[in-house]
Amino acid sequence: MTTVRPPRAVSRKTVRLLAVAYGLTIANLYYCQPLLPEISRSLGPHAADHLIAVGQLGYALALVLVVPLGDIVPRRPLLAVLLCSDAAALALTAAARTAGLLLAAGALIGLTAAAVVNTLIPYVAALTAPDERGRAVGTMLTGGLTGVLLSRTVAGLVSQVAGWRALFAAAAVVTLLLAVALTRVMPPAPPDLTLPYRAQLRATLRLAATHRLLRRRSFIGACSFAAFGVFWSTVASRLTEPPYEYGPAQIGLLALVGAAGAVAARPLGGAADRTDPIRLTTVALAIGAASFAALWAGGHHLAWLTIGLLAMNTAVNATHLLNMTVVYGIDDARARLASVYMTGYTLGGVVGAAAGPFAYAVGGWTATCLLGAAFLTIALAPVFARTENA
Repeated sequence: MTTVRPPRAVSRKTVRLLAVAYGLTIANLYYCQPLLPEISRSLGPHAADHLIAVGQLGYALALVLVVPLGDIVPRRPLLAVLLCSDAAALALTAAARTAGLLLAAGALIGLTAAAVVNTLIPYVAALTAPDERGRAVGTMLTGGLTGVLLSRTVAGLVSQVAGWRALFAAAAVVTLLLAVALTRVMPPAPPDLTLPYRAQLRATLRLAATHRLLRRRSFIGACSFAAFGVFWSTVASRLTEPPYEYGPAQIGLLALVGAAGAVAARPLGGAADRTDPIRLTTVALAIGAASFAALWAGGHHLAWLTIGLLAMNTAVNATHLLNMTVVYGIDDARARLASVYMTGYTLGGVVGAAAGPFAYAVGGWTATCLLGAAFLTIALAPVFARTENA
């Protein structure tokens, strides 16, 4: 049986605090990206080649099996357990001496981080009135996406000074502190639904099967995140080669441009509450596809790389924000919605993270940029196919 609760007011200060928690948690999954060459030098050639992909696979597994718990169990103890597990996985990464152990820990980081952040966002959406939901979700996503992008900068700088193992050890300590902080900030509350776990999983599958709008927005999100994965799984390799020959710190600093893109996308949260989301999504995807032309030129010119990176991150982040604003208005069982949408979104990232290095190995930077642009162009098809009421 579903227990429907009316939206309760939540302060913007609380939303901002939860957005910081979102950013700190999701950063754990992305610290590795500028460090892949360094980790491979430490553990053996190609040891870290698939670290991004296994993290995304763990993320997807959590979305299917763990995130639906957010509707049917109290969120505060659930988050505490997940954050402690995430900290343990980070410590295991810091201690890893073999590629197998590294990949196993990476998958666990992905699983626990996914469960945490995709429990936080439905929590905020449920406590926000419909005419404020876009703004609140925008604040959360800005925190999360800034965490994703600044994680690369932090990783590069810390690794340059103390090594990649020290970075993951420090992240484990921060995550444990975050577990303590959230248990103090989040008030105890009963679950939104009174359902057994199996019934919740069946209801989640039924939701995916019956809502065309949810499936369509999930596909758009998957394609946009695939383009994001193509770029970030290959750019570190490109920047270690001529004419750049960057180290981890320089690669991490470049991610500051991406963080600016996350901030630039935030105002669309409020706009999504007032404007046709189809039109905004179309513009965002078109900008994203065009950004890969600048990124291609950026293979040899830093100015073009900077312009393309800013445009690409703004477009992908804006698309994700618009998707989630629409999706969380479909039904009151928002953990189910998060499970369906974010599963598609994350699997898109897995495909992009796996396909990017392959494209780079076969056709270099040109093939990589063509692949990223293709994913965003494909995402435009369902935008034109139907209205948001279907």
